[in-house]
Amino acid sequence: MRRAAQAALCAVVAASCLVGCSPDDGSIKVALLLPDVKTARYEALDRPIFTQRLEELGDYSVLYSNADQDAAKQQSQAEAALASGVEVLVLDPVDSAAAVSIVIAANAQGVPVIAYDRIVDGGELAYYISFDNDTIGDLQAQALVERLDDTGATGGILMVNGSPTDNNAQQFKRGATAALEASGYPILAEFDTPDWSPNQAQDWVASQVTLYGDRISGVYAANDGTAGGAIAALKAAGIRDFPVVTGQDAELAAIQRIVSGDQYMTIYKDIRAEAALAAEIVDDLVEGRPVTGELTIGGTPTTLLDAQVVTVETVLSSVVADGLYTVEQICTAEYAAACAAARIR
Repeated sequence: MRRAAQAALCAVVAASCLVGCSPDDGSIKVALLLPDVKTARYEALDRPIFTQRLEELGDYSVLYSNADQDAAKQQSQAEAALASGVEVLVLDPVDSAAAVSIVIAANAQGVPVIAYDRIVDGGELAYYISFDNDTIGDLQAQALVERLDDTGATGGILMVNGSPTDNNAQQFKRGATAALEASGYPILAEFDTPDWSPNQAQDWVASQVTLYGDRISGVYAANDGTAGGAIAALKAAGIRDFPVVTGQDAELAAIQRIVSGDQYMTIYKDIRAEAALAAEIVDDLVEGRPVTGELTIGGTPTTLLDAQVVTVETVLSSVVADGLYTVEQICTAEYAAACAAARIR
């Protein structure tokens, strides 16, 4: 309806089109607002898969913006997208609370908003798609505890949580904390990592190594970026008995660290399914088809996808079998010997 009105306005007032109204070229504008570039998945998977699937569904053009962990920048990007006449806004918020103003502005213009990967703390959402984040935290912690039990560890755990402004991070933390507190292994210290920054995770873990040293038996790292920072700090400190380190997102660098033994596990989430479903929901909304979810959260139709633990034993049956990475991508020259030892070929 907005596109039809815009076309009619341009036909009647042709002169105004020269300064503030572009002729409708037939494509449907959709905004994709992602939160950061530090997490590899967004540029490597979410953006290209969403765009490809949407272009398969119809004549769409994607207005893409990445906020680089700046909530104010994301606000400006959303305002620009709404001013350009987008039909749907797909939003992965930097700050779940601050993003409410984006949703309210879109609501005022009749633009439906899909909360993508992270929920927004208010406003009227057309759909929410993500993963079961409390369960992910529990899976990470359970894998960590089981490995500590297997190795006969007697020390404690550092918790390197995600960003305090990310609602998902709080859910990961909640699920992990419940499992860790029930395990009998003490939580030595914990840290909410600003902006999911690997550098800040590294600096914090380095400071904790100074305090606890070889008493650190495990590191709960909420994602692969913070895991990489933690591992860099542990290596720099020359820890004798290397702790068990968790992760999430199945980044290629993390899979290689798992093969080499530096990182114990990661969480594999099928980002391709998430991004493709988001595109399909966009198409449903544009075409006026009803959208339904497997459940509702706060009155919003919702789909929460499953995730799985990946260790060195399951690299082939998970990320390789699903075509996320090839053996050749994982087993570069630096990791060839480790791949051979793990029979990844």
